[in-house]
Amino acid sequence: MTPSGSPDLGPNAQRFSGFAGLYDQVRPHPPETLAEILTTYGGRSSPAVVDLGSGTGLSTRWAAVWAGSVIGVEPSADMLATADAQKLPNTRFVPGYAHRTGLDDSSADVVLAVQSFHWMEPSGTLAEVERILRPGGVFAAIDCDWPPTVGYAEVERAWAECGQAVEVYETRLARGLEGAALHAPVRADDPVARRYSSRDAHSDCALASKVATWSKDSHLERMRDSGRFAWCHELALLQIDHGDAERFMSLFRSQGGYQSLRKHGFSDDELGIPRLEQAAQHHLGTDRRTWWFTYRARIGTRPL
Repeated sequence: MTPSGSPDLGPNAQRFSGFAGLYDQVRPHPPETLAEILTTYGGRSSPAVVDLGSGTGLSTRWAAVWAGSVIGVEPSADMLATADAQKLPNTRFVPGYAHRTGLDDSSADVVLAVQSFHWMEPSGTLAEVERILRPGGVFAAIDCDWPPTVGYAEVERAWAECGQAVEVYETRLARGLEGAALHAPVRADDPVARRYSSRDAHSDCALASKVATWSKDSHLERMRDSGRFAWCHELALLQIDHGDAERFMSLFRSQGGYQSLRKHGFSDDELGIPRLEQAAQHHLGTDRRTWWFTYRARIGTRPL
């Protein structure tokens, strides 16, 4: 913990070091429809946007299409360098945390947290969002469900089984287990495996290396309870995408949990990756097929 009593978020930024290129190459971007929704709520056709936890700039570049300007705020030097190398004329990136951006008061019409709010200390972040949003501005915490819907139950089930293994091993690491106790095979009746949710893997879990995380399913409740918004609302949207077996596997490998365990010496065999790869290759192959990503947006509007 920091002297203020808040979690030390340095480990959260470090979790995403070393695979920025992979992340940028395979991750999806939010639906275009969401841009229209956000600009309608905000009442600005070409808003000034701040993108918190902007990562490699995927969400920043998405916002740049419909925004007048976008500032990406990102604590990971690795991610920031990848983003800066691809910046667009109306974008810029700054190092910083969501609870301490260094940006001016009331400088944003829209504040985004795309696939990132669950890595941010909520109270400090929402206070900062209120500070940098103009009156009537819009905050949106946006996440997509994992895995994408690909239409093959065997493939999606294999992803979930690998996700269960990742969560169990990360929990053991967080508890300080070592050796045989750490690497013992995951049992189907393991309590951690049984409560695993691929949609919200950060619900009631402990992560390795002192990483702090918050449940995605509680985003809306935290926003409402903060008292900083005039209206909070959640909606779900569908994003149509395309991919093959290689991209599907790369998406799994772009997950922070998988990368963390590999850094701690776990093998693909322990995590069940060969079974996932076999199912993906069998059903998805090398042809680009239609996929469907479910996006969930928790939207809060600042009072006028």
